[in-house]
Amino acid sequence: MLPGFERLTLPLAPDDEGPVVATLVRRAQRTPATGGDAGRAAGGHAGAAPDRGVDVLYVHGWIDYFFQTHVADFWERLGVRFYALDLRKYGRSLQPHQTPGFVTSLRTYDEDLEAALAAMGHAPGAADRRRLVLMGHSTGGLTLSLWAGRHPGRVDGLVLNSPWLEFQTREVGRRVLEPGIRAQAAVAPYSRLVNVDLGFYARSISARLDGEWDYDAAWRPDLGWRATPAWLAAVFRGHEQVARGLGIDVPVLVLLSARSTIGVRWHPDMLTSDSVLDVVGVARRVPSLGSLVTLVRLDGALHDVTLSAAPVRDVVWRETQRWFDAYVAPAPAPPAEPPASPERAFRERVVRLARLARLSAARAPSRALGPSTR
Repeated sequence: MLPGFERLTLPLAPDDEGPVVATLVRRAQRTPATGGDAGRAAGGHAGAAPDRGVDVLYVHGWIDYFFQTHVADFWERLGVRFYALDLRKYGRSLQPHQTPGFVTSLRTYDEDLEAALAAMGHAPGAADRRRLVLMGHSTGGLTLSLWAGRHPGRVDGLVLNSPWLEFQTREVGRRVLEPGIRAQAAVAPYSRLVNVDLGFYARSISARLDGEWDYDAAWRPDLGWRATPAWLAAVFRGHEQVARGLGIDVPVLVLLSARSTIGVRWHPDMLTSDSVLDVVGVARRVPSLGSLVTLVRLDGALHDVTLSAAPVRDVVWRETQRWFDAYVAPAPAPPAEPPASPERAFRERVVRLARLARLSAARAPSRALGPSTR
């Protein structure tokens, strides 16, 4: 569905709705037959830098799928191999018989992630493993945070783009709502909740409206999907786990808008702020992720900070690269010494021998005779 990209369907275990798949997406690899060496660049295309031995796996959020090719461009300019995963029941993975986005536990996505990582060469215990960074947006950021906390040692860094770490009503409101949601999930897991998405975020990003991005409205509908109580109960459990602390053992970067504008009427401020999440509530949860967390607040950023206006995106790229260079990228190898010419090698050998001779003479015992004892 994206020019220049290819996809791999990952069969998963069926659930009570029938067959299930996830979909792994990457840049179409160049080969000698198509004009180039597939191994010379991280992304297999002319704009990519030499491979730095790092892979990134991107995971989307709620009512979303991977279409952000400029995110792939950014990572590949750093020499990183970029992959994206459409989770089960989203985007390329959504089947006609399925309820969009439906799961009863965020742990369900462990199967999707393991299938994608295995296809990338990052199965547990893989020899000569490349470095791995996970990047997640919104609910994808929550899912990856929980996964990283449960799987220490599997990744080398985590980038979270407006992660949904706390409900919009914050902890007090979540605790008030949670018992009723859990009860409804138990008796009618597939029932539909009231749709609170009024299309304002879609208006801020879609090129058909006030935004600049083209995407498939069938996979990312303007008014979203009506959430199910089983899915929301799973998200609430994830929020509670974050509140207790995840203990993630690798560096984490959190990118978050400086402001929220959430309301029941459209306001122009929604073009320069997060119109989905309460960023203050999310920011308060950031220290609960792990011991080494970098929080970047971005003035003018949208809910997906990579879809913000170009000047904001420039800050996103700059801060992400600074974090990557500091915590994840391999240290550059020292420059190789040029081979010495025969004449230079001979002179250096003479100098070393002369230095050794002087050192030996200085350490030799004195031959001077003391007073005669005869």
